[in-house]
Amino acid sequence: MYFYKQQKFFQGETKVKVLVTGGAGYIGSHFVKYLVKNNFSPVVLDSLVRGHREAVGDSVPFENADLLDYDSLEKVIYKHKPEAIVHFAAFAYVGESVENPELYYTNNVVGSFNLIKAAVKNNIKKFVFSSTCSIYGNPLNVPISESEPAKPINPYANTKLVIEMMLKDFEYKYGLKHVCLRYFNAAGADPEGEIGESHSPETHLIPIVLEAALGKREKVFVFGNDYDTQDGTCIRDYIHVVDLADAHLKALLYLDKENSTSEIINLGTGAGNSVLEIIKRAEEITGKKINYEITGRRPGDPAVLVADNKKARKLLDWKPELKIEEILSTAWKWHSNPRY
Repeated sequence: MYFYKQQKFFQGETKVKVLVTGGAGYIGSHFVKYLVKNNFSPVVLDSLVRGHREAVGDSVPFENADLLDYDSLEKVIYKHKPEAIVHFAAFAYVGESVENPELYYTNNVVGSFNLIKAAVKNNIKKFVFSSTCSIYGNPLNVPISESEPAKPINPYANTKLVIEMMLKDFEYKYGLKHVCLRYFNAAGADPEGEIGESHSPETHLIPIVLEAALGKREKVFVFGNDYDTQDGTCIRDYIHVVDLADAHLKALLYLDKENSTSEIINLGTGAGNSVLEIIKRAEEITGKKINYEITGRRPGDPAVLVADNKKARKLLDWKPELKIEEILSTAWKWHSNPRY
Protein backbone atom coordinates (compact mmCIF):
# COMPACT_ATOMS: atom_id res chain seq x y z
CA MET A 1 0.00 0.00 0.00
CA TYR A 2 2.71 2.46 0.93
CA PHE A 3 6.17 2.42 -0.62
CA TYR A 4 9.06 4.86 -0.34
CA LYS A 5 12.24 5.77 -2.12
CA GLN A 6 15.22 5.51 0.15
CA GLN A 7 17.02 8.76 0.84
CA LYS A 8 20.19 10.00 2.51
CA PHE A 9 21.30 7.38 4.99
CA PHE A 10 18.76 5.16 3.20
CA GLN A 11 20.68 5.55 -0.08
CA GLY A 12 22.80 3.11 -2.01
CA GLU A 13 22.55 -0.42 -3.28
CA THR A 14 22.87 -2.00 0.15
CA LYS A 15 19.63 -2.30 2.05
CA VAL A 16 19.68 -0.29 5.25
CA LYS A 17 19.67 -2.34 8.43
CA VAL A 18 17.17 -1.39 11.12
CA LEU A 19 17.23 -3.13 14.50
CA VAL A 20 13.65 -3.83 15.59
CA THR A 21 13.34 -4.80 19.25
CA GLY A 22 10.16 -6.67 20.08
CA GLY A 23 9.86 -7.48 16.40
CA ALA A 24 8.05 -10.76 17.14
CA GLY A 25 5.25 -8.92 18.93
CA TYR A 26 1.98 -7.64 17.52
CA ILE A 27 2.93 -4.19 16.24
CA GLY A 28 6.63 -4.99 15.84
CA SER A 29 6.01 -7.94 13.50
CA HIS A 30 3.78 -5.84 11.26
CA PHE A 31 6.47 -3.17 11.10
CA VAL A 32 9.10 -5.77 10.20
CA LYS A 33 6.99 -7.04 7.31
CA TYR A 34 6.41 -3.45 6.22
CA LEU A 35 10.15 -2.71 6.23
CA VAL A 36 10.81 -5.72 4.01
CA LYS A 37 8.13 -4.60 1.55
CA ASN A 38 9.73 -1.17 1.41
CA ASN A 39 13.20 -2.54 0.65
CA PHE A 40 14.74 -2.14 4.10
CA SER A 41 16.63 -4.84 5.96
CA PRO A 42 15.22 -5.40 9.45
CA VAL A 43 17.00 -7.33 12.16
CA VAL A 44 14.66 -8.60 14.85
CA LEU A 45 15.69 -8.84 18.48
CA ASP A 46 13.11 -10.51 20.71
CA SER A 47 13.26 -12.55 23.91
CA LEU A 48 10.12 -14.49 22.84
CA VAL A 49 8.80 -14.20 26.40
CA ARG A 50 5.63 -12.78 24.86
CA GLY A 51 6.45 -12.61 21.17
CA HIS A 52 5.87 -15.23 18.48
CA ARG A 53 8.74 -16.53 16.39
CA GLU A 54 6.20 -17.51 13.72
CA ALA A 55 5.33 -13.84 13.25
CA VAL A 56 8.76 -13.14 11.76
CA GLY A 57 9.56 -14.39 8.27
CA ASP A 58 12.34 -16.93 7.90
CA SER A 59 14.24 -14.57 5.60
CA VAL A 60 14.53 -11.92 8.33
CA PRO A 61 17.59 -12.16 10.62
CA PHE A 62 16.35 -13.06 14.09
CA GLU A 63 18.22 -12.78 17.39
CA ASN A 64 16.70 -14.44 20.45
CA ALA A 65 18.04 -12.07 23.09
CA ASP A 66 16.82 -10.14 26.10
CA LEU A 67 17.46 -6.43 26.55
CA LEU A 68 18.23 -7.14 30.21
CA ASP A 69 21.31 -9.07 29.04
CA TYR A 70 23.55 -6.18 28.02
CA ASP A 71 26.39 -8.35 26.74
CA SER A 72 24.08 -10.23 24.37
CA LEU A 73 22.59 -6.96 23.19
CA GLU A 74 26.05 -5.56 22.47
CA LYS A 75 26.94 -8.68 20.47
CA VAL A 76 23.79 -8.35 18.35
CA ILE A 77 24.50 -4.70 17.54
CA TYR A 78 28.18 -5.39 16.82
CA LYS A 79 27.25 -8.30 14.55
CA HIS A 80 24.60 -6.52 12.47
CA LYS A 81 25.70 -2.86 12.73
CA PRO A 82 22.23 -1.33 12.30
CA GLU A 83 21.92 2.29 11.22
CA ALA A 84 18.76 2.92 13.22
CA ILE A 85 16.73 1.36 16.04
CA VAL A 86 12.96 1.04 16.36
CA HIS A 87 12.11 -0.03 19.90
CA PHE A 88 8.86 -1.94 20.53
CA ALA A 89 10.00 -4.38 23.23
CA ALA A 90 7.98 -3.90 26.42
CA PHE A 91 5.44 -5.50 28.69
CA ALA A 92 2.12 -3.75 28.14
CA TYR A 93 -0.64 -5.05 30.42
CA VAL A 94 -1.94 -2.22 32.58
CA GLY A 95 -3.48 -4.47 35.22
CA GLU A 96 -0.35 -6.59 35.48
CA SER A 97 1.75 -3.46 35.90
CA VAL A 98 -0.38 -2.46 38.89
CA GLU A 99 -0.02 -5.92 40.43
CA ASN A 100 3.69 -6.23 39.69
CA PRO A 101 5.35 -2.84 39.16
CA GLU A 102 8.81 -4.32 39.79
CA LEU A 103 8.43 -6.50 36.70
CA TYR A 104 7.51 -3.50 34.58
CA TYR A 105 10.23 -1.16 35.80
CA THR A 106 12.82 -3.90 35.38
CA ASN A 107 11.74 -5.10 31.94
CA ASN A 108 10.67 -1.81 30.37
CA VAL A 109 12.95 0.76 31.98
CA VAL A 110 16.13 -1.21 32.62
CA GLY A 111 15.85 -2.97 29.26
CA SER A 112 15.38 0.35 27.48
CA PHE A 113 18.28 1.89 29.36
CA ASN A 114 20.53 -0.92 28.15
CA LEU A 115 19.34 -0.41 24.58
CA ILE A 116 19.84 3.36 24.67
CA LYS A 117 23.27 2.92 26.24
CA ALA A 118 24.25 0.43 23.52
CA ALA A 119 22.96 2.76 20.80
CA VAL A 120 25.13 5.58 22.09
CA LYS A 121 28.18 3.33 22.48
CA ASN A 122 27.80 2.14 18.89
CA ASN A 123 27.20 5.62 17.49
CA ILE A 124 23.62 4.95 16.39
CA LYS A 125 21.95 8.35 16.10
CA LYS A 126 18.41 7.52 14.98
CA PHE A 127 15.95 5.98 17.43
CA VAL A 128 12.18 5.53 17.16
CA PHE A 129 10.35 4.62 20.36
CA SER A 130 6.97 2.92 20.68
CA SER A 131 5.29 4.98 23.39
CA THR A 132 1.64 5.28 24.42
CA CYS A 133 -1.25 7.70 24.84
CA SER A 134 -1.62 6.22 28.33
CA ILE A 135 0.93 8.82 29.38
CA TYR A 136 -1.87 11.42 29.26
CA GLY A 137 -3.89 9.59 31.91
CA ASN A 138 -7.30 11.23 32.23
CA PRO A 139 -6.86 14.12 29.78
CA LEU A 140 -8.33 17.57 30.29
CA ASN A 141 -8.86 18.17 26.58
CA VAL A 142 -10.12 15.92 23.80
CA PRO A 143 -8.97 15.46 21.05
CA ILE A 144 -5.64 15.00 22.82
CA SER A 145 -2.68 16.95 21.49
CA GLU A 146 0.96 16.62 22.41
CA SER A 147 0.65 19.74 24.58
CA GLU A 148 -1.64 17.84 26.97
CA PRO A 149 0.17 17.38 30.32
CA ALA A 150 1.69 13.98 31.00
CA LYS A 151 -0.26 12.50 33.92
CA PRO A 152 0.12 8.69 33.80
CA ILE A 153 -2.09 6.77 36.21
CA ASN A 154 -0.51 3.30 36.15
CA PRO A 155 2.99 1.80 36.30
CA TYR A 156 2.95 0.76 32.63
CA ALA A 157 2.42 4.35 31.49
CA ASN A 158 4.95 5.55 34.07
CA THR A 159 7.62 3.32 32.53
CA LYS A 160 6.95 4.72 29.06
CA LEU A 161 7.26 8.27 30.33
CA VAL A 162 10.55 7.45 32.08
CA ILE A 163 11.92 6.06 28.81
CA GLU A 164 10.89 9.22 26.95
CA MET A 165 12.75 11.25 29.58
CA MET A 166 15.83 9.04 29.23
CA LEU A 167 15.86 9.60 25.49
CA LYS A 168 15.67 13.36 26.01
CA ASP A 169 18.58 13.29 28.45
CA PHE A 170 20.70 11.08 26.22
CA GLU A 171 20.05 13.34 23.26
CA TYR A 172 21.25 16.34 25.25
CA LYS A 173 24.47 14.60 26.22
CA TYR A 174 25.16 12.29 23.27
CA GLY A 175 23.10 13.56 20.32
CA LEU A 176 20.75 10.58 20.13
CA LYS A 177 18.03 11.93 17.86
CA HIS A 178 14.69 10.25 18.42
CA VAL A 179 10.94 10.25 17.83
CA CYS A 180 8.56 9.02 20.54
CA LEU A 181 5.31 7.84 18.97
CA ARG A 182 2.40 7.95 21.40
CA TYR A 183 -0.27 5.89 19.79
CA PHE A 184 -3.81 5.17 20.68
CA ASN A 185 -5.62 1.82 20.23
CA ALA A 186 -3.69 -0.38 17.81
CA ALA A 187 -6.03 -2.78 16.04
CA GLY A 188 -6.51 -4.82 12.89
CA ALA A 189 -4.19 -7.31 11.22
CA ASP A 190 -2.06 -7.92 8.18
CA PRO A 191 -4.39 -7.72 5.13
CA GLU A 192 -2.74 -10.87 3.75
CA GLY A 193 -3.67 -12.79 6.90
CA GLU A 194 -0.11 -13.89 7.66
CA ILE A 195 0.26 -12.13 11.03
CA GLY A 196 -2.15 -10.69 13.55
CA GLU A 197 -2.91 -9.92 17.16
CA SER A 198 -2.34 -12.76 19.61
CA HIS A 199 -2.03 -12.04 23.34
CA SER A 200 -2.34 -14.30 26.36
CA PRO A 201 -4.39 -13.19 28.16
CA GLU A 202 -6.21 -11.07 25.60
CA THR A 203 -7.27 -7.68 26.98
CA HIS A 204 -8.03 -5.65 23.84
CA LEU A 205 -11.63 -5.04 22.87
CA ILE A 206 -11.64 -5.96 19.18
CA PRO A 207 -10.00 -9.40 19.58
CA ILE A 208 -12.32 -10.09 22.52
CA VAL A 209 -15.37 -9.17 20.44
CA LEU A 210 -14.21 -11.37 17.57
CA GLU A 211 -13.51 -14.28 19.92
CA ALA A 212 -17.11 -13.97 21.08
CA ALA A 213 -18.24 -14.04 17.44
CA LEU A 214 -16.23 -17.25 16.97
CA GLY A 215 -17.78 -18.84 20.05
CA LYS A 216 -14.49 -18.81 21.96
CA ARG A 217 -16.09 -16.53 24.56
CA GLU A 218 -19.61 -16.67 25.90
CA LYS A 219 -19.99 -12.90 25.87
CA VAL A 220 -18.26 -9.54 25.95
CA PHE A 221 -18.29 -7.53 29.15
CA VAL A 222 -19.02 -3.84 28.59
CA PHE A 223 -17.60 -1.81 31.44
CA GLY A 224 -20.14 0.95 32.02
CA ASN A 225 -22.94 2.43 29.91
CA ASP A 226 -23.43 5.68 31.84
CA TYR A 227 -20.61 7.76 30.34
CA ASP A 228 -21.28 11.11 28.71
CA THR A 229 -21.20 9.66 25.20
CA GLN A 230 -23.88 9.04 22.59
CA ASP A 231 -24.66 5.49 23.76
CA GLY A 232 -23.15 5.71 27.24
CA THR A 233 -20.12 3.50 26.51
CA CYS A 234 -16.48 4.53 26.25
CA ILE A 235 -15.12 5.89 22.99
CA ARG A 236 -11.63 5.01 21.78
CA ASP A 237 -9.51 5.92 18.76
CA TYR A 238 -8.74 2.67 16.88
CA ILE A 239 -5.84 2.81 14.43
CA HIS A 240 -4.91 0.06 12.01
CA VAL A 241 -1.58 -1.64 12.70
CA VAL A 242 -0.53 -1.12 9.07
CA ASP A 243 -1.04 2.63 9.45
CA LEU A 244 1.12 2.43 12.58
CA ALA A 245 3.82 0.61 10.62
CA ASP A 246 3.69 3.35 8.00
CA ALA A 247 4.09 6.02 10.68
CA HIS A 248 7.16 4.30 12.15
CA LEU A 249 8.82 4.18 8.76
CA LYS A 250 7.97 7.82 8.16
CA ALA A 251 9.48 8.64 11.55
CA LEU A 252 12.75 7.04 10.39
CA LEU A 253 12.64 9.06 7.18
CA TYR A 254 11.93 12.19 9.20
CA LEU A 255 14.97 11.58 11.42
CA ASP A 256 17.09 11.37 8.29
CA LYS A 257 16.39 15.02 7.44
CA GLU A 258 19.18 17.43 8.30
CA ASN A 259 16.85 19.88 10.04
CA SER A 260 14.84 17.30 11.97
CA THR A 261 14.54 17.53 15.75
CA SER A 262 13.60 14.98 18.37
CA GLU A 263 9.84 14.91 18.78
CA ILE A 264 6.89 13.43 20.65
CA ILE A 265 4.10 12.66 18.18
CA ASN A 266 0.58 11.28 18.63
CA LEU A 267 -0.68 8.57 16.29
CA GLY A 268 -4.41 8.18 15.97
CA THR A 269 -7.20 8.64 13.45
CA GLY A 270 -8.73 11.69 15.12
CA ALA A 271 -12.06 9.87 15.37
CA GLY A 272 -13.48 7.33 17.79
CA ASN A 273 -15.88 4.43 18.15
CA SER A 274 -17.79 3.41 21.24
CA VAL A 275 -17.76 -0.09 22.65
CA LEU A 276 -21.31 -0.75 21.46
CA GLU A 277 -20.45 0.61 18.00
CA ILE A 278 -17.57 -1.86 17.76
CA ILE A 279 -19.86 -4.73 18.73
CA LYS A 280 -22.51 -3.68 16.19
CA ARG A 281 -20.02 -3.26 13.35
CA ALA A 282 -18.38 -6.57 14.20
CA GLU A 283 -21.78 -8.26 13.95
CA GLU A 284 -22.25 -6.74 10.49
CA ILE A 285 -18.82 -7.86 9.26
CA THR A 286 -18.86 -11.36 10.77
CA GLY A 287 -22.55 -12.10 10.29
CA LYS A 288 -22.57 -13.41 13.86
CA LYS A 289 -24.61 -12.44 16.89
CA ILE A 290 -22.30 -11.18 19.65
CA ASN A 291 -23.60 -11.45 23.18
CA TYR A 292 -22.57 -8.80 25.67
CA GLU A 293 -23.27 -7.87 29.26
CA ILE A 294 -23.20 -4.40 30.78
CA THR A 295 -21.21 -4.34 34.01
CA GLY A 296 -19.69 -1.69 36.24
CA ARG A 297 -17.13 0.87 35.19
CA ARG A 298 -13.45 0.10 35.51
CA PRO A 299 -11.55 2.55 37.71
CA GLY A 300 -9.68 5.17 35.70
CA ASP A 301 -11.44 4.64 32.37
CA PRO A 302 -11.95 8.04 30.68
CA ALA A 303 -15.13 8.48 28.66
CA VAL A 304 -13.36 9.53 25.45
CA LEU A 305 -9.78 9.09 24.22
CA VAL A 306 -9.26 10.45 20.72
CA ALA A 307 -6.05 11.77 19.18
CA ASP A 308 -5.26 15.13 17.71
CA ASN A 309 -3.02 13.92 14.88
CA LYS A 310 -2.20 17.25 13.21
CA LYS A 311 1.45 17.09 14.27
CA ALA A 312 1.92 13.67 12.67
CA ARG A 313 0.29 14.89 9.48
CA LYS A 314 2.54 17.94 9.35
CA LEU A 315 5.93 16.60 10.48
CA LEU A 316 5.74 13.06 9.13
CA ASP A 317 3.48 13.72 6.16
CA TRP A 318 1.41 10.84 7.50
CA LYS A 319 -2.28 10.17 7.64
CA PRO A 320 -4.21 7.02 8.55
CA GLU A 321 -5.73 5.34 5.51
CA LEU A 322 -7.64 2.37 6.93
CA LYS A 323 -11.04 2.83 8.54
CA ILE A 324 -12.79 0.85 11.26
CA GLU A 325 -14.31 -1.45 8.61
CA GLU A 326 -10.82 -2.47 7.41
CA ILE A 327 -9.67 -2.82 11.00
CA LEU A 328 -12.47 -5.25 11.81
CA SER A 329 -12.38 -7.15 8.52
CA THR A 330 -8.62 -7.77 8.60
CA ALA A 331 -8.79 -8.76 12.26
CA TRP A 332 -11.69 -11.11 11.50
CA LYS A 333 -9.70 -12.72 8.69
CA TRP A 334 -6.81 -13.33 11.08
CA HIS A 335 -8.83 -14.55 14.05
CA SER A 336 -10.82 -16.89 11.82
CA ASN A 337 -7.59 -18.62 10.80
CA PRO A 338 -4.75 -17.72 13.16
CA ARG A 339 -1.26 -18.89 12.24
CA TYR A 340 0.02 -18.92 15.83
